[in-house]
Amino acid sequence: MGLLNKIAQYKEYKSGVKHCTFNPCGPGVVRIHLIPPKFKLLGNPSYIVILNGYYMIPLGYSWSIMLSIFIEETNKFDGIEIGEENFQRIYDETVRRTHKVYPSAHPDEIRKDLISMLNAIFAVARGEMTDEDIEVMSVRSYSSNMYAPHRMDLMVSAMTDEGGRWKCNQKCLFCYAAGERLSEAKELSTEEWIRAIDILKEAGVPMLTFTGGEPTQREDLCRLIDYSRWFVTRLNTNGVLLSEELCNKLRDASLDSLQITLYSHDEDRHNSLVGSCHFADTVAGIRNAVNAGLDVSINTPLCKKNADYTETLRFIKSLGVRFVTASGLICTGKAEGRHSEYDLSEDELYEIIKSAKEFCNENQMEIDFTSPGLVDEERLSGLNMNVPACGACLSNMAIAPDGTVIPCQSWLTSDGGLGNIFSDSFGDIWGREKCRSLRAMSDSEARHCPFRKRGQNG
Repeated sequence: MGLLNKIAQYKEYKSGVKHCTFNPCGPGVVRIHLIPPKFKLLGNPSYIVILNGYYMIPLGYSWSIMLSIFIEETNKFDGIEIGEENFQRIYDETVRRTHKVYPSAHPDEIRKDLISMLNAIFAVARGEMTDEDIEVMSVRSYSSNMYAPHRMDLMVSAMTDEGGRWKCNQKCLFCYAAGERLSEAKELSTEEWIRAIDILKEAGVPMLTFTGGEPTQREDLCRLIDYSRWFVTRLNTNGVLLSEELCNKLRDASLDSLQITLYSHDEDRHNSLVGSCHFADTVAGIRNAVNAGLDVSINTPLCKKNADYTETLRFIKSLGVRFVTASGLICTGKAEGRHSEYDLSEDELYEIIKSAKEFCNENQMEIDFTSPGLVDEERLSGLNMNVPACGACLSNMAIAPDGTVIPCQSWLTSDGGLGNIFSDSFGDIWGREKCRSLRAMSDSEARHCPFRKRGQNG
């Protein structure tokens, strides 16, 4: 391919992130985001396909062009149910347009490649097996080709109100946001958050997580999520306010996934750890979310007070939830002064996670451990579990309640600010020295959270 042709084709198809969604209202939803790399004259850096905000697949240049065309043709039927006849039209037009780019390729070969590519994409998105040889890659190894993180956490709710009074409906013992200046700033208005969402779409961020504080305290939450349909959307909540009505509204707003925090199956223990008497409300919220057909996962921060995690998993299973995550303590905010009293050693965490993994394997549940550096990589790999790593300024970043952009949702300290989503261009924020240094961490360095300050976990 001649250099001038390459540049022309690259400019034509690198018009930002491309996105389409299949089956948005039912089980088996497939959200495809095709993300172009930074432009480079020499070499063909891979495009990245992100499926349902979770799976990341590198895609070669020619297949990326074909997928880009397929997405454009699919989106011509936005809001219309795509039957067999319309789907065939999408296939035919994709083949025709791809053949125009590669006239030496036979249309039958293009169609064969298109079918192979889409079969693999849909299988991966739905957690199914595929015969395609899909390359395993690290997002950190690809970082030089990125111009935005794959996820932005929007802290739409502050911990305090404008008068400085406590606002969150719980007072969790290990809240990493409590007492941190950036988590207690004045909240953005609805219009300001919509403007921020537009900026993130323009920047090419494919996934948004709505969090806080407690995001369900905002009356405009469903409006913001509904406005964000272009993205893969997630909601992190304590579940207290998840009424049947709110869950139905979240479903109608096309929320992709919902994470609820539950500390324990034991009511007294849970309430003592969240600093409120809302155990029954949280459990009711979980049931309402499951009944509404939302994609629900349960997160449990582990400490010495809830080390009987397997019993909590048994209770979670009884609520109809299959997906769970466990974490250690994030040692900032309230947890910074308490972790020595409540924190678990690596051996204790490993034994808990090992038992939890065995339970999940036996009960058709899926579990992830999300705290980098707290359990040895070989131990987690031996359990056939993903090894967590710090994704700050790489796979994820966050926006504090006042619009300040920070490396991750936990980085709410006074030195965490990287700029403001309104007063600084996102490109400038992404290129700041602190951002670049976090992306430049080695894999071994990224295995440890910067907030871990004790002993070997440093």
